[in-house]
Amino acid sequence: GFCSEVRPRPAPIKPPGTRPQAAAAITPPRVVPSAPPEIRPAAREEAAAETMAAVKRAYLAVYNWAVFFGWAQVLYFAVDALLRSGHEGVYAAVERPLQLAQTAAVLEILHGLVGLVRSPVSATLPQIGSRLFVTWGILWSFPETRTHILVSSLVISWSITEIIRYSFFGTKELFGSAPSSLLWLRYSSFLVMYPTGISSEVGLIYIALQFIKASEKYCIRMPNKWNYSFDYFYASILVLLVYVPGKPTYVHVHAWAAQEGACKLEDCVTY
Repeated sequence: GFCSEVRPRPAPIKPPGTRPQAAAAITPPRVVPSAPPEIRPAAREEAAAETMAAVKRAYLAVYNWAVFFGWAQVLYFAVDALLRSGHEGVYAAVERPLQLAQTAAVLEILHGLVGLVRSPVSATLPQIGSRLFVTWGILWSFPETRTHILVSSLVISWSITEIIRYSFFGTKELFGSAPSSLLWLRYSSFLVMYPTGISSEVGLIYIALQFIKASEKYCIRMPNKWNYSFDYFYASILVLLVYVPGKPTYVHVHAWAAQEGACKLEDCVTY
């Protein structure tokens, strides 16, 4: 047999003017960004709790330092008036700042109710209520009591006590802790200022009784459309009787906590 010769197939002839075909470009795979991982519910709650804690501390710091400066103003005016004109002019010099600083303490009751502080309302309410009674129900309502020497001891005792107390809590909220010297001063000064403060409060209420009875101020007599009567004189006596027995327990708790260190400060002192 004959073997036929295998020849290669000739390349196709391209018409003139035809450009060579470029190689297909290689496109890199498209990277789709992944969605950010979802924040866990526990992490969200923790972040929210930290934010609320920071807001709470900022508010309490502002509150404490604002009231601190109020009481510092009261003390300055009281001492200045005492040196210039004697005890008769003390109340006139401190009346407005005293009313503002003492009335601001009403917020401390709200702080306890909403949980901003751990102080029980049962401990805060009697203390603040008794002071408001003396501030508004005695001194403001009966001008005859304003020139008594007990007003000077009352204002100075309240001022020193509150300046130390609010500076302690203001420092604690602002920096996270307070120096031990303020803690020592808090309790030591309290044991000195308490006898003068409580005796001044009780004394002024007792002195005001005669003016309350003579003026019949805030009294409601029958007959009236409400069929109700109220005697501010006997109400003041009742306040005085309830006011005194509760105070020794209050000072005993503070003295015991200061000497024995048996509980944390924020759990034992009225905020």
